Amino acid sequence: MEMPNTIPATLTQDLLEEKYTLAAEKSLANFSFFMGASNDNEEEVLKTDAKKVCGVKIFMGSSTGNMLVDNLRTLENIFSKSKLLIATHCEDEATIRANAEKYRQEYGDAIPVECHPLIRSAEACYKSSSLAVELAEKYNTRLHILHISTAKEVGLFNSSIPLKEKRITSEACIHHLWFSNEDYKSKGNFIKWNPAVKTKQDRDAILQGLLDNKIDIIATDHAPHTLEEKKQSYLKAPSGGPLVQHGLPAMLELHHQGKISLEKIAEKMSHAVADCFQIEKRGYLREGYFADLVLLDLKAPWTVTKTNILYKCGWSPFEGQTFQSKITHTFVSGHLAYANELFDESKKGKRLLFQR
Repeated sequence: MEMPNTIPATLTQDLLEEKYTLAAEKSLANFSFFMGASNDNEEEVLKTDAKKVCGVKIFMGSSTGNMLVDNLRTLENIFSKSKLLIATHCEDEATIRANAEKYRQEYGDAIPVECHPLIRSAEACYKSSSLAVELAEKYNTRLHILHISTAKEVGLFNSSIPLKEKRITSEACIHHLWFSNEDYKSKGNFIKWNPAVKTKQDRDAILQGLLDNKIDIIATDHAPHTLEEKKQSYLKAPSGGPLVQHGLPAMLELHHQGKISLEKIAEKMSHAVADCFQIEKRGYLREGYFADLVLLDLKAPWTVTKTNILYKCGWSPFEGQTFQSKITHTFVSGHLAYANELFDESKKGKRLLFQR
């Protein structure tokens, strides 16, 4: 389920359908695309077909692609009128700008990347997430908050009701479950994401939130910026990194470390995703459902290197990491699309549909 902060930004129904046409021709994976919101495309947003589109994405803080929605009236209108799931990127823009100015006065244009989680701070995240929750509660909106990055935000969510009954849900990303601010020294811009990777305490609280079912699903926030882009100075390098290939091996590594069960990984990366987004006939091993399967070898150690990275961007924040588990086969809608490092591109993925 891909985001709208592309070039051009997905802010009209025509541009949205153009993406679906391209994906049907090219994508080996099953797919959906979020409709994008801006301060002035409310009419286009409200036209979106809830059965055919995963949701509408609102950037409540600026990120790569400059699609900030900071007009409270626009937010109120979309939250009150939309029949779709609303997915939000939550960081308070005023807080970020004030923090950035503080560090710019100290460092000029040479701000070190270690300042990223201080500029895009826990306070900025919580202020925006709590506003999104407040709006959703006011209008009974179906809200999904993306990439939770702080311990404080976990407290915004409820584990006392089943996922299928929740109106407010959230997700954790692989990078917020794996890295901490201590890794900026060695990884630099290669772990520069929005929201920022923060402290070990935040990381541990996010994992606990998953285990407690306050956080509902695990996602990748895959953003394959080029190596050249990421090698720029901190202020110029875009935020985001490639994660689809290594997301499941990373979670399985946490399993090997005794931090999460295999059942919980399957729940949070498959069953709960289907339930959260109400995806039609997917996410479970059931008669009549599409066979979307991954086969694994849990005892097949391998190390991430340039030679085995499959991303077109050619790099990974996990380079040098040894994983104990390896993906051997992938079935997409019943088609064996990948087997022992070989791809079968004879069939393409399908457009996801939604039970709404």
